[in-house]
Amino acid sequence: MDQRFLDPAILANISGLDLVAKTVVDGFIAGLHRSPDFGFSQEFAEYRAYSVGDDLRHVDWNVFARTERCYLKRYRGETNTLLTVLLDASASMGYTSHGVTKMDYARYLAASLVYLANRQRDAAGLIVFDDEVRNYVRPSTRQGQLARLLHAIDDAEPRARTDFAKPFVQFQEFLKRRGIVAVVSDFFADARRIVKTIEPLRFRGNEVIVFHVLDPEEIRPRLSEPAILVDMETGEQLEVSPEYAAGEYRRRIEAHLERLATEARKAGLDYFLLPTHRPLDAALREYLAIRQGRM
Repeated sequence: MDQRFLDPAILANISGLDLVAKTVVDGFIAGLHRSPDFGFSQEFAEYRAYSVGDDLRHVDWNVFARTERCYLKRYRGETNTLLTVLLDASASMGYTSHGVTKMDYARYLAASLVYLANRQRDAAGLIVFDDEVRNYVRPSTRQGQLARLLHAIDDAEPRARTDFAKPFVQFQEFLKRRGIVAVVSDFFADARRIVKTIEPLRFRGNEVIVFHVLDPEEIRPRLSEPAILVDMETGEQLEVSPEYAAGEYRRRIEAHLERLATEARKAGLDYFLLPTHRPLDAALREYLAIRQGRM
């Protein structure tokens, strides 16, 4: 698939999150040199003979065509993995410098993750939060689950302030069994406090992935003249000079990113930075390749 079709600005013109997710997932799978079953938790281990009552979806029909015998693929670790996406819909996620807001990019990412889980017959769920839990779709593999998830993701709109504590406490009450938790946010808070809030999810046996979504201008701002910056969550204003943006601000944001990545790794969390101008299929391919290399 032509890489230009996966540019975030082009994705914004695709009608329907289902088509966006399919485009992204098909795009990065097309670039892999491994099985298209490549994903979060399933790693092929061996075959075993079919027994009455086994799920026919796991039968390798290619092997059956060659041998006329039914074999099921077996994987290391859990099959039917539970994936829960925690999607930040606070006001700061509405920022953009280039046509695709952080909220849009986060929606594309969340949609792609649940689409991939559905493609692999894994249970997927969703929590949309700001300072409260705004929407919750219980993880499931039942019919229509993907449509429910995509509808909830599409409805997520940036508002209110970010408060990680309450949504994460409520999430632990929702969670009935361990799985994979993907947290999608711009993480504008103290790095240590963020990780300390998320870390308890790891203690309960979950694998936690921190997807850090930022606009490129938030990472490396380019100002040619003084500008008034407005905090989208508090309304506070700050006049910033080009010298401050290129010097002190850049040092502070780089220190924040480094500390967040370091604190996350120390706590056993996966950390991955996603600038909103980066093609999403390429970003997911890189992350999943890193992940696969550790399995």
